[in-house]
Amino acid sequence: MKIMVTGTTGQFGTKVVNSLLKMIPANQLAVSVRTPEKAEGLKVQGVEVRQGDFSKPETLDFTGIDKLLIIPTSDVVPGDEVRISQHMNAVDAAVRDNVKFIAFTSAPKADISSFCLAPAYKATEAAILKTGIPYSFLRNNWYLENEIGSIQTAMAGAPWITAVGNGKIGWVLRQDLAEATAVVLAGIGHENTIYELSGKPRTQEELVSAIESVLEKEIPLQKVSDVEYVDIMKSAGVPEAALPMMVEIQKGMREGALEVESNDLENLLGHPATPINEALIKLINEIIPATNK
Repeated sequence: MKIMVTGTTGQFGTKVVNSLLKMIPANQLAVSVRTPEKAEGLKVQGVEVRQGDFSKPETLDFTGIDKLLIIPTSDVVPGDEVRISQHMNAVDAAVRDNVKFIAFTSAPKADISSFCLAPAYKATEAAILKTGIPYSFLRNNWYLENEIGSIQTAMAGAPWITAVGNGKIGWVLRQDLAEATAVVLAGIGHENTIYELSGKPRTQEELVSAIESVLEKEIPLQKVSDVEYVDIMKSAGVPEAALPMMVEIQKGMREGALEVESNDLENLLGHPATPINEALIKLINEIIPATNK
């Protein structure tokens, strides 16, 4: 059996590969990366490294691969046209090279979601289904790591600004999601499955309360409108071009795009996901620079 992971040098892909190397021999693992030089460390360990760029279909080589993990590209643009095209190239290459199983890192409720980031995930799931190749859609909820900037700002004494209202989010660490993904790739019996991988859905108040507990300091929480949110982000120096997407993300969260009740993550891991306070401690101690503490 040969497993291939794409996008291996990204933050999530790196964790998936490291998790897989604890489960299978290195010679059963291959990676596809835009820049092979960045994967030299894996090559030394015995992992096969292939150069592949989703935007250049002629470079994609999945020959001899039994199980393929497609990790979405980071080329996000309004409407997701670029990502959709890139993902279609990967799916087409999987069909051409007779891949036996496709796992795809997807988004919560991708097939029915109106979330602004969902189009590429929905289109890719549909394309994979159309191939007839056995699949597993791993619908990851919101990375807790996405809140590092807000946590750092709060640690510096600023308020927690949100336009999410009472919307709930299933925050979860990348590491938990990566381990669950590795379980699916290295295991058996995951053909034609959809897993909603989420932490316990929480409001902004609940997250901030957990951060206050860990930091042992009070963090003012400001719920604002979309218009107020834009003004605050502008004054903070956020590029104007980024604001529409940021507002759409807040709106989607407010409307429940990331509110998912599911035990799939716990079932795959064989234990509960990292508790929120423990996860926050990990972020604060390991990721946020000590000078900001």
